Amino acid sequence: MTQLAAATAAPDQIEYMDKAAGTAVGMDYKQRFLAALDVGANQEVVDIGCGPGTDLGRVADAVGAGGRVIGVDYDPRMLDEARRRYADRPNVELRAGDIHELPVADGSVDRARADRMLQHVLDPAKAIAEVRRVLRPGGLFGMAEPDWDTLAVADEDLETSRRFADFVAGRVRNATIGRELVRLCGQAGLRVRSVDPIAVMFRDFDTADQMLGFRRNAARAVQAGQLAETKAEAWVDRLASGPVVAGFTFYLVIAEA
Repeated sequence: MTQLAAATAAPDQIEYMDKAAGTAVGMDYKQRFLAALDVGANQEVVDIGCGPGTDLGRVADAVGAGGRVIGVDYDPRMLDEARRRYADRPNVELRAGDIHELPVADGSVDRARADRMLQHVLDPAKAIAEVRRVLRPGGLFGMAEPDWDTLAVADEDLETSRRFADFVAGRVRNATIGRELVRLCGQAGLRVRSVDPIAVMFRDFDTADQMLGFRRNAARAVQAGQLAETKAEAWVDRLASGPVVAGFTFYLVIAEA
């Protein structure tokens, strides 16, 4: 399978995050996220799993000079890039840490946000309880997470589309985290203020291939014995020639301490 054989490598994470944020879907939900979290002047906000600082700038703009944004990430490479990008922003502070044990004092922040990172954590319940610890009374926690179990790709070969979707979901530690957020927030003592399901839809092959990894995940599924090589090759070729209809449900949840 020559066209897919070289497609198994994972994309660079910083490049992937920046591209995802720059898509129409990414820009739309991030604007909705910031508005729903009601970030305002002089607030203290923690961005958990801030990565290379993809969202730190817009949050820093919202809190203004009198506020502070604390970016937390466990990856030194991500923090180094974020520090480079925001070296001239005195209201942005970067800290090394993990959501299961945040480097933030009890009851010290007005807002917390976690964008597409709870899907990867070891213990989502513990992570959300830890966020509850650092929020001030009345503080808000915003979560934006996909439900990979809802991934669907339109193609005449329904079986291959389903097998592809199952394979992608199976590679995510907490594939159904989006639908679980309300329950987990309740367990942590947070009151859910809003639940906004967002239909994420891709109609452009190149964008969908970047975000969903048609080529790389099809090739990996073949290597894992979950897709037939000839069917996977034909499936990707049809998608590349269009039309493309592929998407999943994304949950935007706001909870109050």
